[in-house]
Amino acid sequence: MTVYFIGAGPGAADLITVRGARTLARCGVCLYAGSLVPRELLAECPPDARLVDTANLNLDQITDEFARAHEAGRDVARLHSGDPSVFSAVAEQMRRLDALGIPYEIVPGVPSFAAAAAALGRELTVPAVGQTVILTRIAQQATPMPPGEDLATLGRSGALLVLHLAARYVDRVVAELLPHYGPECPAAVVAMASRPDELVLRGTLDDIAGQVKAAGVVRTAVIVVGRTLAAEQFPDSHLYSTARDRV
Repeated sequence: MTVYFIGAGPGAADLITVRGARTLARCGVCLYAGSLVPRELLAECPPDARLVDTANLNLDQITDEFARAHEAGRDVARLHSGDPSVFSAVAEQMRRLDALGIPYEIVPGVPSFAAAAAALGRELTVPAVGQTVILTRIAQQATPMPPGEDLATLGRSGALLVLHLAARYVDRVVAELLPHYGPECPAAVVAMASRPDELVLRGTLDDIAGQVKAAGVVRTAVIVVGRTLAAEQFPDSHLYSTARDRV
C-alpha cells in the first residue's frame, strides 16, 4: 500500500500529468479537496474507489483515512491542486505518514504560476531583463512568514515576484512593493488559471489593485510583478545563438 501525493494541476482537468492520471486510475481510495480539484478528475478513479472530500477535514482526520486505507491494503491517491512542492501542505502529511510507517510517493503536477504565465503569454525569465523568479505569499491570517521573507526584503532584489494566496490583500502587496519597483512596474493577476472562467488582469503597480477590486477577485489567483512581464527589447538567448561555441 502506498499514498500517492498527486499534483492535479492548476485547474483544467486535462493538465494533470499522464503519470498522475494513470496513478489515480489504479488507486482504491482518493482524497481530494473539493473546493480546489476539478470534479472531472474523479472520473479517472476506479468505479469502486472510496472518494473522500477533505475540504472540511483536519489533519488528524486525513491521517485516519490514510491509516484506514493502509490497514485495508488499498493505495491512496491524495490529489492536491497545482504541484505538491509549492504551498500544498503535504510536508505535515508526509511527517505523519513517516511516523506511522506508511510509504508514500510524490507525483509532480503543473504549478499555478506556470499556468498563469501561459495565460499571460509570457516567459517569466527574459535575457538581460530578469533571470530570477520568487514564489512567495504574505502573512495575513495564515502561518507567519519566516524572518527575511517579507515583501519589503524580497522586493529589494527587483526579481519577478509571484504571490500566491494574496489577491484579497492586493492593497498591502502594492504598498510594500512600490518603493522597490515603482508605480510603472508591470503587474498582472491571473485568477482561475486554465479554467473556463479564467480571468487575466494586466496593468502596473499603480493600477492593478483597482482592477482586482473592480473584478471582485479574492481567491484562486496569483499576483505577478516584475519587468519581464512587459519586456520587448532584449537580446536573444545564448542558448540558440549562432555565435556561441558548438560542441
